[in-house]
Amino acid sequence: MRFAVYLPPQAQSGTVPIVYFLSGLTCTEENFMVKAGAQRFAAQYGVMLVALDTSPRNTGIPGETAAWDFGAGAGFYVDATAEPWNAHYQMYSYVTEELPALIAEHFPGDRERQGIMGHSMGGHGALVCALRHPDRYLSVSAFAPIAAPMRCPWGQKAFSGYLGADSTPWHAYDASELVLHSTWNHPILIDQGTIDPFLEQGQLLPNVFAAACAKAGKELILREQPGYDHGYYFISSFMEDHLRHHATALSQ
Repeated sequence: MRFAVYLPPQAQSGTVPIVYFLSGLTCTEENFMVKAGAQRFAAQYGVMLVALDTSPRNTGIPGETAAWDFGAGAGFYVDATAEPWNAHYQMYSYVTEELPALIAEHFPGDRERQGIMGHSMGGHGALVCALRHPDRYLSVSAFAPIAAPMRCPWGQKAFSGYLGADSTPWHAYDASELVLHSTWNHPILIDQGTIDPFLEQGQLLPNVFAAACAKAGKELILREQPGYDHGYYFISSFMEDHLRHHATALSQ
């Protein structure tokens, strides 16, 4: 696995809060660092950025690169239980345990002040990690997340392939299911472009997540951004808002 780290100037004199960014389908650890324009604001707010790849690579699994929305570049941030994917595709454990341990060992990051954010498939991953570990993360946000993966084609394909046909284990990786029972008690920030083609195709389903948050009494800030699609111009336009959201929570 590969990951990228941005250290703000404040890291020269002590530990700093950490914000993890989980990318979407087909991305690597480079997309966010190159396209999001986040470093300027991370420097301003004194936040370390950690971006990671979206799957293991070159594992030798037959058909690993056959589809753009499953296998390489599409780990979906789950711990696979179905063969042959379970041998390598343990993205949930990597995000929540292995990578934070590496960061703590080699970089001046404060594990007591961690936030997580993501885009599309990565937005799904960020919401799941935060809702399942409210003790580890103090902030969460997402750009156009796959917010109810059990109900959309992308999620159904990934979950059946990685977790098996029985949908019972799928609930552990669906934010719209998790939020109903999570003890998460911080604001959740989501931005969604109004002309996002995947919104129109029913892949993202932010309204399903919003309804679940309302039912559970969770504070959700769901902002519809007119004229924006699914790409990185959308992300870069609102990146400062998201890093301010995280910095505010992580400074308390």
